[in-house]
Amino acid sequence: MIIVTGGAGFIGSNLIHALNEQGYNNILLVDNLTNGHKMHNIADLTITDYMDKQDFISRLDEMNFLSNVKAVFHQGACSATTEWNGHYVMENNYTYSKRLLHWCQERNVPFVYASSASVYGMGQHGFAVDRACEKPVNMYAYSKFQFDQYVRNVLPTSRSQIVGLRYFNVYGAREQHKGSMSSTPYHFNTQLYQSDEVKLFAGCDGYADGEQERDFVYVDDVVAINLWFLNHPQCSGIFNVGTGKAQTFNTMAQTVVDWHGRGKISYIPFPDHLRGAYQSYTQADLSTLRAIGCDHQFLDIKAGVTAYLNRLNQHA
Repeated sequence: MIIVTGGAGFIGSNLIHALNEQGYNNILLVDNLTNGHKMHNIADLTITDYMDKQDFISRLDEMNFLSNVKAVFHQGACSATTEWNGHYVMENNYTYSKRLLHWCQERNVPFVYASSASVYGMGQHGFAVDRACEKPVNMYAYSKFQFDQYVRNVLPTSRSQIVGLRYFNVYGAREQHKGSMSSTPYHFNTQLYQSDEVKLFAGCDGYADGEQERDFVYVDDVVAINLWFLNHPQCSGIFNVGTGKAQTFNTMAQTVVDWHGRGKISYIPFPDHLRGAYQSYTQADLSTLRAIGCDHQFLDIKAGVTAYLNRLNQHA
């Protein structure tokens, strides 16, 4: 059995889809379906069982709870970067993750979990997997950072594989339930259907209008990295998952406009509530990923966005 927490979410559901394609159907999907719209992410998936997140957590201490687990992909989290209830965020993203990590260690089960590029904060010191580069600026980022710190203390004596994957700006299918937290190409696509205008933030932090840069990574590439570690259980550590190349929001917007063959780009004032808590530039340093032998080639924006919009608009 393979356990996928957050399995009805964006990356989790794509991961299960890929596992199904590789012949893995004995899957326990763990999630919270209070937002019932997430069922659209999993209606085409094959799983053995579904378990509510709270039920799953409450049973982790049971002596004979689950057996013959091949791996745990821990994708579940409170992913809202605007959530400032620290108790709630730490309970969901830190305490829960620690319990699951130790559950896996006690049973020699590989544990692959979702970290985040948000741990790098404003990025003044770069984006290498190094403590000197890390300075989170919101509660979500802090919860991910602190769990990475905890993992670093466990890794030297770990009994089985532990992998933390710091996702950069992921976009792709099965993200529609995320609302305002959905990716920029998803929002740009929606805006073009509603009008002929794509709206970007005006300049900030010394960047011109729409020239802020992010490392946009296609969800299929993120899934491929997760599966690479499933097939390389001897590899442990914390790794960046991005293309290694920053691209501007203008480039992303123009790619969406080009796909539609219509529309223009306009700029709206930069929101006051995001000042001082916004990454104007991200670019994954892939040196640690490459050093362990993972040579996966990531899609660029044109290829990734084209594949995404072909699928998104076909289903729409």
